[in-house]
Amino acid sequence: MAFSDKDIAPLWHNGPSPGAFYHFPGSQYGTGGFQKSQAPITTGTSVVGIQFKDGIVIAADILGSYGSLARYRNLERLMVVNENIILGASGDYADFHLEEKCLDDGFTLKPKALHCWLTRVMYNRRSNFDPFWNNFVIAGIDNEKPFLGTVDKLGTAYIDPVIATGYGAYMATPILRKAYEENNQMSKEEALEHLYKAMQVLFYRDARSFPKFHIGIVTKEEGIELRGPVSLDSYWGPAIL
Repeated sequence: MAFSDKDIAPLWHNGPSPGAFYHFPGSQYGTGGFQKSQAPITTGTSVVGIQFKDGIVIAADILGSYGSLARYRNLERLMVVNENIILGASGDYADFHLEEKCLDDGFTLKPKALHCWLTRVMYNRRSNFDPFWNNFVIAGIDNEKPFLGTVDKLGTAYIDPVIATGYGAYMATPILRKAYEENNQMSKEEALEHLYKAMQVLFYRDARSFPKFHIGIVTKEEGIELRGPVSLDSYWGPAIL
C-alpha cells in the first residue's frame, strides 16, 4: 500500500519536533524537555593513572574545550578530596563537583568507599536518563595499599593498576600497561616518566589535549602531592612537510 505526502504530513506535524525528548513512562522529562547533562558544553579530555611500588600517580591536562574551541586553559581537573584521596574527572566540567562533609568524628572517606558511592550515583543517574557526563578516576591509599579505580557515566566501574579515560583509553593505556607489566615495582620517578610519555603521546594525537597538565601523587608516607602545571616538550617539524 502506497502513502502520499498528504497522508504522511500529519504524522510529522503532530509528533515531537526533531531533537526533542520523547516521554518515557515514569520519567520526569516530557516531550520537548531539555537535559543539560546530555549536552555537555565545557569538557575536559583524558585522565591517566598508574600504580607504582608505594602509591599512585595520575595526570590531567588543564584545557576546557568549548565544543572544538580550546576556550579555557587553566582548569583543574584533579581534586584533593581528603588527605588520602585524589579524584580526577574527564567529561563535562560543570558536572564535576564533590565535597566531603567534615563531621569531626574521626572518620575519613576511603578510596574504596568513594569508588563504591560514585558507582551507585552514576548508575542511578544513568537509569533516570539524566547521567552525569563524567568519567572519574579515584586514586588513594586504602588499608595501606595503593588503590586506583574508575567509574564512567553509565556506572561501569573497575579497579586496575593502569587506568585512562577518554582518548587516553586507546592511546595511553597500552603504553602504561606495557611499562607496568615489565616492572610492577617501579619507583615514583619511573612512574612519572611513563606518565609524562603518555601525556606527550596524547598531546600529539588528541585534538582536545593541551601541553600543560597537573600531576597528582598519593603515597602512604608522604600523603597527597599536587604538581603543576607541567609543560610538555613537543616537536612539530614533520607537520609542515
